Amino acid sequence: MSATEGGPATRPPVSRRTVRLYDRARMALVSWLMIALLALAVAAVIGAEWPRLTSRYGAEARASRDRARRKATLKVVRTETEEFAASVERDLAELPTIEESDRRKR
Repeated sequence: MSATEGGPATRPPVSRRTVRLYDRARMALVSWLMIALLALAVAAVIGAEWPRLTSRYGAEARASRDRARRKATLKVVRTETEEFAASVERDLAELPTIEESDRRKR
């Protein structure tokens, strides 16, 4: 079926030069639009993730990493609890009691 017989209408004949210019202009507009949308999307993601980024890469994060490094070099000195308990018992045994002071007065 042709366009004259009631079928779908076709475009009027256009030169190849016009089509190429139209396609270039259309692609240029689309590419600028896509770049702008991409930039806005990146800005939105950065804005949404800003608190997490600052906690990971900001001044607080640097300070906590420095503190963790300093703490890693510290050593815990452990005492034996049995020795400590024995020394406490010895000290308590050597303390004077009320009964001893009463005996001396009599």
